[in-house]
Amino acid sequence: MAKDQINVEGLYGALDAQRVARGLSWRQLAKELEVSPSLLSRMANGLRPDVDAFITLVQWLGVPAEQFTAVGEDRPNREEPELVAQIGPLLRARRDLAPEDVAYLEAVIQATVRRVKALPTGTGA
Repeated sequence: MAKDQINVEGLYGALDAQRVARGLSWRQLAKELEVSPSLLSRMANGLRPDVDAFITLVQWLGVPAEQFTAVGEDRPNREEPELVAQIGPLLRARRDLAPEDVAYLEAVIQATVRRVKALPTGTGA
């Protein structure tokens, strides 16, 4: 029976997006996080961080840890969180976005999700 796991690809992607947005190299990011650069290299290759490093990474991103868990085979029907619930914390963590900008982006995302869900199956959604 497979257990829930860390979604390493999703976590690494979120770290990369924030790293780029902040103009940091991977080494600078590792220094800021106070983790070894090799941890980030291992994650790039799909290896999971240890629990302490995982907590450090999600706290730096400002998102709930649950956002980066992949559902195991023993719980296949767990619902995917709403997109805005996943993206919202990343938007709010951005220093270059005012609260009204975040609210606007969240509204645009919600409208887009509603539109995509309303499309007939097989039309590009």
